[in-house]
Amino acid sequence: MVEILIKRVLLEDIELLQKIGRQTFSETFSSSNSSENMQKYLEESFAKEKLILELQNVNSIFFFAQYENEVVGYLKINFGANQTELKDDKAVEIERIYVLQAYQGNKIGQLLYEKAIQVANESKADYIWLGVWEENQKAIKFYTKNGFVPFDKHIFKLGHEEQTDIMMKLEL
Repeated sequence: MVEILIKRVLLEDIELLQKIGRQTFSETFSSSNSSENMQKYLEESFAKEKLILELQNVNSIFFFAQYENEVVGYLKINFGANQTELKDDKAVEIERIYVLQAYQGNKIGQLLYEKAIQVANESKADYIWLGVWEENQKAIKFYTKNGFVPFDKHIFKLGHEEQTDIMMKLEL
């Protein structure tokens, strides 16, 4: 395994966050979605102004995974009212774990996941949950291996298309 540093994302890291966010999302989903929907999602979800507001929100935390001073992945966690769905004060949401394709297979996603579990335990959450696209079998397998179980579904809007996410949770 390569030596990976997990570090909290700060406001001064906004351009790196925008870059890694767009790149990893595009690498993960471009082949399964129209270029129009991808472009719309990337422009809206990773707009600098939106990311600044997310970084300034006390109910969201971002972490980078760094290898030799290069950002190779990231994690976004939400608390309370900032969660995309449940908005449960006794829960923590993993909204995003993404790793550059060139670095997948090096346990970087697992390290980011472990950071999310650490933060959830420190916040005394009862459970941690997430939504994963029903067609993303690789991610579903990853979360199932880590003890998550499906409990519901919700709609994720990608551009003009509605997609179904499987909601999964892990009791802590």
